[in-house]
Amino acid sequence: MNRRLKKSIRIFYRFRILYLMLLPCIVWFIIFNYVPMVGLIVAFKEFKYNMGILRSPWVGLYYFKEFFNYYNTPHLILNTFFVGFLKIVLFFPLPVIFALMLNEVGIRLFKKFAQTISYLPYFLSWVVVSAFVFRVLAPNDGLLNQIIGKLGGNSEIFYMMEKKYFYQIMFLSYLWKNLGWSSIIYLAAISGINPELYEAAEVDGANNFWKVIHVTIPGIRSTIGIIFILSLGDILKTGFEQNFLFRTPGNMDAADILDTYVIRTGLMRGQFGYATAIGMLQGIVGLIFIIIANKLARMYTEVSLW
Repeated sequence: MNRRLKKSIRIFYRFRILYLMLLPCIVWFIIFNYVPMVGLIVAFKEFKYNMGILRSPWVGLYYFKEFFNYYNTPHLILNTFFVGFLKIVLFFPLPVIFALMLNEVGIRLFKKFAQTISYLPYFLSWVVVSAFVFRVLAPNDGLLNQIIGKLGGNSEIFYMMEKKYFYQIMFLSYLWKNLGWSSIIYLAAISGINPELYEAAEVDGANNFWKVIHVTIPGIRSTIGIIFILSLGDILKTGFEQNFLFRTPGNMDAADILDTYVIRTGLMRGQFGYATAIGMLQGIVGLIFIIIANKLARMYTEVSLW
């Protein structure tokens, strides 16, 4: 047994409890992320129920060609990229800022209250959130329109039927639902910063603002970088639930993205091979984004996944 293997065994034994705690996560990823990859073979086959996946005839790249020849493909891709930009790039710094703000709250009771209130929306399903949004934005008797009516404005606007309001509504509801939950990991990273660094900054005459700039942010920079790199992998997989539930005949042109299109073609129309091909393309593009972002981060910063 060589020295490196002996060292690895010693490290594994030393942190055996932590590895044991990690085991359920590993099992979950294997079952729900790696095992389903076998199903990608459907993207290259004409799936037939009576023949199963393995015995169904091969069609090669037929479904990929069909997707790229579809007249609405450029619109779906652009829509998906824009929604991904809103949910990943534009949303990304907000949980960081929120975590920094919470960390500066001196009243412990208020801090716990603010954390609890911000976390709660995350545990609501998008079905509940969409019903809430539709009710608040309903024409005439919706909360927003009632306020506008009291102020002398037009209270008959059905915001969910207007394409021009869709992205604002989508982003604000996503922000409300996920802001608090997404800030948890940054709060955990902040709590791991050595308190002596803050004491040294105080000795140097730094106030709270400069302590955040020179101690807190550098202390969580690696966490921010890694999470951002990983999040870019979902640039084309922004989740179908919100867009699917927020779609109406009026805003469908803005709400339709690749995820909703995959659900319609795969589950509703039974075109499993076609839908699998689109999902495979989404994963490939996400992987390319992660590789490029990781390479750039490694070139210009000390943060990288590998």
